[in-house]
Order: sequence, then structure tokens, then C-alpha cells
Amino acid sequence: MKKSPKKNKKKKTTKEKIINRVLLGLIIFLLAVIVFSSIFYLRSSRPMMQAKKEATEIAEKYADLKEVDRFYWFTRKKTYFSLTGKNDKGQEIVVVIPKSGEKVKVLAQKDGLTEKEAKQKIADAHPDIQVEKATLGMYDDQVVWEITGENSHNELNYYLIAFDTGKEVKTITDI
Repeated sequence: MKKSPKKNKKKKTTKEKIINRVLLGLIIFLLAVIVFSSIFYLRSSRPMMQAKKEATEIAEKYADLKEVDRFYWFTRKKTYFSLTGKNDKGQEIVVVIPKSGEKVKVLAQKDGLTEKEAKQKIADAHPDIQVEKATLGMYDDQVVWEITGENSHNELNYYLIAFDTGKEVKTITDI
């Protein structure tokens, strides 16, 4: 006995409907994940964007900063926001701002290490460390670069080096 072509076609249609529903459900699920991930990202990055905006306004007021190259959020004993960029005369400057917004420190970039130079200094002094990032701030009333790196055992290492001399101020290893 042969199957009638109508029944076979009907089964395909049912299978197609199931596949379409599964695909639609999957698409809705993925869209929901994308939307919620975007919302989470925007909310989690809001404090950083707000801090950068406020620090930039202070730097524009106290240091005539006209062009921002980099923004850093530094926390050791206290929290500092730092900016590198150019002032209204086109000079490269560094502006270090305490979280309170008081006692803003303005330095000429030429008087200290750049981020790249600070990272290279640690890479040269500690070849076993994979340098990951640098942050600019204040430690014990001294402008410092905090260089973070990882050793071959996946342990974190922190090196604070003086902005002006490049000397290591403090080292925390094997975390």
C-alpha cells in the first residue's frame, strides 16, 4: 500500500512549522540576550563615562585642556582621575585630579614618562611579566604610573613607578 502524497506533504508542513517556531523562539531569545547585555554594559560603564566627563570639565577649567588623549581611573589609598592631552597652546600635558576635585596637579608630559615608556620600563626590568595595562595617579603625594602585569603562573603583579624618574616606588607581586 502506497502513502498518499497529501499525507506526506502534510507531515512536511507540520515539521516546517515546528522548525519555524523553534527558529523564531531562538531568534527572540538571542535578541533578548543582546538587549539585556547592552543595557547591562551601558549601566556598568556609566560611572566611568561620568567620571571622565567631570574630570575633563575640571581639566578644561584648571589646565586649559583642549584635547583629551587618555583617561585613567586610579585607586590606591585614594581615588584619582587623570587625563593626558594637549592644552590650548598645543603642549602635551598630564592632569591628575583627586576624586574630591581639589588640588588639581598639572604637569608637562615632557617632564615624565608616557604610558608607553612606563610599560616598556617594566617590561625591560621584569622580562618574565606580561604587561597588561597602565594607569596614572598619585601615591604618597607623588605622580605615579601603576603598571599591571601577569607572570608565567598567571599571578598578578603591580608596579608603581614615579612619573618623573621612572624609579619603582612600590611593588606588589604574585597575587
